[in-house]
Amino acid sequence: MNKIASIGECMLELSAAQAQPNLRRLGFGGDTLNTAVYLARLDVPVDYVTALGDDPYSERMIEAWREDNVGTDLVQRIAGRLPGLYMIEVDEHGERRFYYWRQQAPAREIFGNERTAGLCQKLLKYEWLYLSGISLSLYGEAGRERLFDLLRQFRAKGGKVAFDSNYRPRAWPSVEVARREIRDQLALTDIVLSSLEDETALNNVSTAEEACDVIHGIGPRTVVIKNGGEGCVVSIDGRKSTVPAIKGAKVVDATAAGDSFNAGFLAATLRGEDPLQAARLGHRCAAIVIGHHGAIVPREIFLHALRA
Repeated sequence: MNKIASIGECMLELSAAQAQPNLRRLGFGGDTLNTAVYLARLDVPVDYVTALGDDPYSERMIEAWREDNVGTDLVQRIAGRLPGLYMIEVDEHGERRFYYWRQQAPAREIFGNERTAGLCQKLLKYEWLYLSGISLSLYGEAGRERLFDLLRQFRAKGGKVAFDSNYRPRAWPSVEVARREIRDQLALTDIVLSSLEDETALNNVSTAEEACDVIHGIGPRTVVIKNGGEGCVVSIDGRKSTVPAIKGAKVVDATAAGDSFNAGFLAATLRGEDPLQAARLGHRCAAIVIGHHGAIVPREIFLHALRA
């Protein structure tokens, strides 16, 4: 059985060049793709599930993923289409804002085309599926219902689901729709990797502990609520522990901090480590990523820092 499939969208990424902030560096990024890359660098067998076009940029994406040992057999190619694009603007504190051009991105169609049934059959063979609130926002109501049907079958066969709420208001018609769909997803989830910022926006909570209780009430047994430099709260069946972030980590660009944390947490979990150890590895990964521009830190830099 294959280990884990990560489902979502990768886009072209324009981020500030380090030495020349008025120039933009072209890269690739997307929340679930970022997690897949860092999982692969942590020696977890992972495949990415998305759709791209037949253009040169889509081809470069696939080449880059293969170089990072991310499996691409489940990437659909749709003729005449282009991947989405986003731009990152970062302030003096490393906090970022995103600007998107993605309404016609082919990734929106993977649960709504003639290949969907075959894709779902392949996904049932994995041990874990990983997705996010951004993934959910792509597919529309009909696509999400097909996805939820898949997850019901998947869990009935013994598969495990990990989910990051990753709420982006602009991606949803309203907060009410987002809250309803994310709650439906949570009912089909084993490990939740969310943030206090997202849970405050979705559920009007004020603390990570309160967020854990709300999510446990929907069904998941393992809940992690990330809170930036404050670390995270890990809750197992309501038993809560705080795991501090890495002290002194320099913030250059917070892009993919949560995605890389998720990779570390899942990698350790899949190796059989306990949740607190898993959170510590998540923090180590995030501390490396926030010290560099863009979502994907160059492979050798990341691995060297991780070994150090």
